[in-house]
Amino acid sequence: MTQTSPAAAAGRFTFPGTDISVNRMGYGAMQLAGPHVFGPPADPEECRAVLKEAIALGVDHIDTSDFYGPHVTNDLIREALYPYDESLTLVTKIGAWRDDKGDWILERSADFLRKSVEDNLERLGLERMPIVNLRMGGPEDDIAAPMQVMRDMQEEGLIAHIGISTVDMAQLGIARDIAPVVCVQNQYNLVQRGDDAMIDALAEDGIAYVPYFPLGGFTPLQADALSGVAEDLGQSPQSVALAWLLQRSPNILLIPGTSRRAHLRENVAAAGLKLDEASLKRLDAIVSAV
Repeated sequence: MTQTSPAAAAGRFTFPGTDISVNRMGYGAMQLAGPHVFGPPADPEECRAVLKEAIALGVDHIDTSDFYGPHVTNDLIREALYPYDESLTLVTKIGAWRDDKGDWILERSADFLRKSVEDNLERLGLERMPIVNLRMGGPEDDIAAPMQVMRDMQEEGLIAHIGISTVDMAQLGIARDIAPVVCVQNQYNLVQRGDDAMIDALAEDGIAYVPYFPLGGFTPLQADALSGVAEDLGQSPQSVALAWLLQRSPNILLIPGTSRRAHLRENVAAAGLKLDEASLKRLDAIVSAV
């Protein structure tokens, strides 16, 4: 992937202890599924076109999960992009499933985690997942047992590298004692900044931090200061919020999602938006005002 592509404008990141290097602006496939991330999309052809255009724009890091849909996003990725370019890194997440009503059910038994990895491999058409995130439910959950399962699957060759999601610093420490962790995926954005200390600590060790809901997710970011900065810069609030994340720390990788090509182009273009010091100062103050 050349450094002239839009997604490459924010630079690249190499996951620690790996040969995987990606542009910091990636793509999250969650919104390719139907409403509430359940069922098929209204326009599957547009979804496949979004995936193809993401690659054309320089995206080489796609985040997915077999419980998005379920199965919908992985099926679309394979339909649109297989056989995959050797530069593309597919990252999935395990630790949950969907019932018939679309509810999210967390589960981390050994048999379930193994079956989840096998299902992802089958639907994506891979022999080994480059990176798999273990999804936890909160700081009260025991991460040691499922993390050992992740290490076992890594040693067997089903998983190349391990990430963890929805964790605190204590869980991160336990996980790293069991196996190397190459990335952490937690909720973080311009307004919700509870992981500031974690981001800084991970940056010191060269570990990626991948914020989910970088634009607020199901509750889009709303802040007068953000809108004001965006208006002054002639940019959308979404682009400014993404640019702020990229400038927050060099270990932050972004995976904003969309099911529309126009929105995809806007998101990816944020990789080339450089915020001046005055704008950064105004944005940094938002968290204390919300």
